Amino acid sequence: MTPRALTLGHSPDPDDAFMFYALAKGLIPTPGFTFKHILQDIQTLNDRATRGELDITAISIHAYAYVCDQYALLPSGASMGDGYGPMLVARQPWDRTTLLHKTFAIPGTLTSAFLALQLWLERPARAFRFVVVPFDAIFHAVRSGAADVGLIIHEGQLTYANEGLVCCADLGAWWAGENEGLPLPLGGNVIHKRIDPATRQILSEILTDSIRYSLDHRPEAVDHALQYARDMGRDLADRFVGMYVNHWTLDYGQHGRESIRRFLHRAHAAGLIPKAPELEFVPNPAR
Repeated sequence: MTPRALTLGHSPDPDDAFMFYALAKGLIPTPGFTFKHILQDIQTLNDRATRGELDITAISIHAYAYVCDQYALLPSGASMGDGYGPMLVARQPWDRTTLLHKTFAIPGTLTSAFLALQLWLERPARAFRFVVVPFDAIFHAVRSGAADVGLIIHEGQLTYANEGLVCCADLGAWWAGENEGLPLPLGGNVIHKRIDPATRQILSEILTDSIRYSLDHRPEAVDHALQYARDMGRDLADRFVGMYVNHWTLDYGQHGRESIRRFLHRAHAAGLIPKAPELEFVPNPAR
């Protein structure tokens, strides 16, 4: 029987590359399935999810509010900011009051970082100035003067000082302080509901196996991820991977799921998203 081909979208960054190392290299069994890896920035993946284009994809938790009718959350694959997260960086330190009058470079309007920014500023997007640029062009936007402050995601959180920039705020630390230490929910993996429930569960286990394989074979998986590590040596890349591929990634757990609920309910109460969806997870059977 010909294997069923499925599309798998994820970002071209070290943590996603680490997560899907075993799948990309054929190191775990995927009986009956093949995967076409589609590497695109998270805003593009969010946009594609709103159109239901991909079978399985990484998305921002913010975007889940807009695609929950088409996609279910997978229990593994989370990127959680556990006391850290997206940062606001600039050429000089500014407080929140000053930042309200500045122009932000952001990596996409459906990113969780942008939703967290609106919550932190206590302002909807229409009430402050921003420009959308690719996540890996934000430093340039700030240095060139196209924006005053950058909303940094991915490995930029570890390399901004090399660009001569300073941190004005860490949104993950802010969220933890506001929510009894809960992590800031940033990204997750989703699967399209056109795939029947039994198959969703099989695929969920395959993706979890890929994450577990990388955690169990960390040096080799980090070596693979290095090809996507911009301006980072191996030690820094390994540190970054550890920030976003860890026990939260194997399963959100009770605290991770509660943090998603709080994040989306708070955003809905502030009028930032159209609804606070019920979280629909593919079951994660005891292993």
